[in-house]
Amino acid sequence: MSVRRLTVAGLGLIGGSVALAARRADADLMVRAVDEDPDTLSFALREGVADEALSTTDAAEAGWFGPGAADLVVLATPVPVTVRLLASLGRLGYDGIVTDVASTKSAVVAAAGRAIEDGAGYRFVGGHPMAGSERSGVGAASATLFDGAYYVLTPTGVTDMAAFKTVHEFVTGLGARVISIDARDHDEAVAVVSHVPHVTAAALVELASIRAAEVGADLLRLGAGGFKDMTRIAAGSPELWTGICMDNASALSSGIVRLSAVLDGFRRSLDAGDEAGVRAWLTAPAEVRKSLPAQWVPATSRLRELTVPVSDRPGVVGIVTTAVSRAGCNIEDIEIDHRSEDSAMLRLVLTDEGNAEALMDDLRDRGFDPSITPLEEA
Repeated sequence: MSVRRLTVAGLGLIGGSVALAARRADADLMVRAVDEDPDTLSFALREGVADEALSTTDAAEAGWFGPGAADLVVLATPVPVTVRLLASLGRLGYDGIVTDVASTKSAVVAAAGRAIEDGAGYRFVGGHPMAGSERSGVGAASATLFDGAYYVLTPTGVTDMAAFKTVHEFVTGLGARVISIDARDHDEAVAVVSHVPHVTAAALVELASIRAAEVGADLLRLGAGGFKDMTRIAAGSPELWTGICMDNASALSSGIVRLSAVLDGFRRSLDAGDEAGVRAWLTAPAEVRKSLPAQWVPATSRLRELTVPVSDRPGVVGIVTTAVSRAGCNIEDIEIDHRSEDSAMLRLVLTDEGNAEALMDDLRDRGFDPSITPLEEA
């Protein structure tokens, strides 16, 4: 890894797993951990999660958030704490790269933008690993948590190209696969695929509990197999999920309204005795679900290299990488070849996913002159 000194603030499941996965990737990496819980700090030192561990106040006093203190700071804290830390890092003069792991991005990206406008010297790249567990805390952390998982990065119009490359390299070193997407689009997407499902699972458990109170506890004994599988995520930390729900309240509320409309359509078919309608309603999602791969394994022989001449300015990497995401492609690797003081060549290795033709058209419509070739011919 090009990151030699890593600081992780917030040592729960995700923060602890970031530290462990990074150490697995590079045994010589120096890791500092920051957390408010003394037991967590002791655990981190005892179990080799970190080389050094301090509270936020002590870490600030020790200069861990000052100029030259680290190559990368990962903020693995709740969104309100992340927002405060972004401002603090700016005031304390940190001048490296900052990323975060928050499951909602808009507020964090906006906070980083404000801090940079106010003079913060760091470079920021928002992130969200699409990985987790019903367990929480550093004791549940695992070096393999991100293996094969998607990891979203949210570059903006001011994202530095070199910083994006460093974070991309770091994330892939954790074992994850990177997707780039706009922060607002991310929040709307995760509301549907993560937050609404969690609330729905909790609602199903609540429904069963209410009915069990009416007819007897034996009802819950019938809740084996499918019911337990689909409601597993309802066992997640209420504190954590309260924060997530409130941070993404607008997109989550919209998702619930849309889910209610879908369920209401099914209810109307039932009430009308419309057997064909019920069958059609059940058939469409069944076919979609069956088409989902258990795990996508890109064919190495079909990797492609996308080259895009660009002006060397903040924001251009975000335009290109989000176009890649819109086309359904995945970035396996990224290289920046600086041609002159104000121009560069972006070289992206893409997997065999997505619509390359649509990607090329998208980039040309945005004023770029891209080319794409099979990697073995590049």
